[in-house]
Amino acid sequence: MTPLNRRTLTVAAACLTLISVSACGADEKETAASADSMTVENCGIDVTVEAPPERVYAAYQPAIEIAHALGISDRLIETAFLDAQVLPEYADAQEQVPYVEKLPSREALLATGPDFILSGYNNVFTEDGAGDESFGTRASLTRLGIQSWILSPLCPSADGLSDEAIDPATVSVETIYDDLRDLGALFDVEERAEQVIADQQQRIAAVDQVLAGADRPSVAIVLLDEGGGIRVAGGIDFGTQIIAQAGGVNAFADLVERRHVAIDLEELIRRDPDVILTSTCCDASYTRQDGAEEAQTIMQNPALAGLSAVQNGAVHPFLFADRAAGVRIAHAIELLASLLHPDLAPAIQDETGQDGGE
Repeated sequence: MTPLNRRTLTVAAACLTLISVSACGADEKETAASADSMTVENCGIDVTVEAPPERVYAAYQPAIEIAHALGISDRLIETAFLDAQVLPEYADAQEQVPYVEKLPSREALLATGPDFILSGYNNVFTEDGAGDESFGTRASLTRLGIQSWILSPLCPSADGLSDEAIDPATVSVETIYDDLRDLGALFDVEERAEQVIADQQQRIAAVDQVLAGADRPSVAIVLLDEGGGIRVAGGIDFGTQIIAQAGGVNAFADLVERRHVAIDLEELIRRDPDVILTSTCCDASYTRQDGAEEAQTIMQNPALAGLSAVQNGAVHPFLFADRAAGVRIAHAIELLASLLHPDLAPAIQDETGQDGGE
């Protein structure tokens, strides 16, 4: 869908087609407000603003970093639930913004007086609106005059649903660019949005150039649960896209019922991935090094001693934040490409100008 056809006609524009101005039924002030309004579709919901939002609540790492990337840090009234340290280029801006570790309740959210909610994940907009991790449905917020946005790679099939309803077709890098363009339009920072997109595209293209013709190892993103269980990132998790762009293949891409799928050790052994990544989360202070203990837990598990990844020392600390759909994608692809193709790491660094570290 192109930027042009994502927008709807304003009431004022429609009025111009009428012979009688009085037929519009609005005074001069109302007509001026309508002329400035804009509607953009997000996850099947029309998001309409009369003017660029000024009181933005950003929940989760991808949304927080996108807000900083678009240059609207001064409009953030509060940020919540970082999975790791923000990228270095956003650290100073984040220091100036109120931050809470946990998502607020719906009541606490409303008390901050937002006119726009930007969420990095879909699970915050649920049907009941109860508890500490639900703001209610987007429709219920709209009735209160609050517009909202879910990053498009995580669009559920209906308002109020979560990971069990993600459309696999939305899980692509292009949908991130669509979000940036649309949000740029809504916030009146379109030029900044295009600059962010161009930077991401150039860096990812540079990695593509270095990896041309390289082998594609199989990769498993493994989450260690309390009690000894494990889950893996399935096909609809954005990590699948990060892996593909970094020159690998998600060993569990065929599992698409949820982003994270519980498996047993026997299934991990049967698929025998070439590389295993941790999914270290969730604290605003975390860097990749905080995943070292998880990587060692996998390496030292006797049941996994025969895995190719363990045998070859290819179990790497990796951040949950680095497989999110947002403006970390170029950073994450550069980093992972260097991990999957260590022989090409110097060329990746030369080509991208990035060292792949934290």
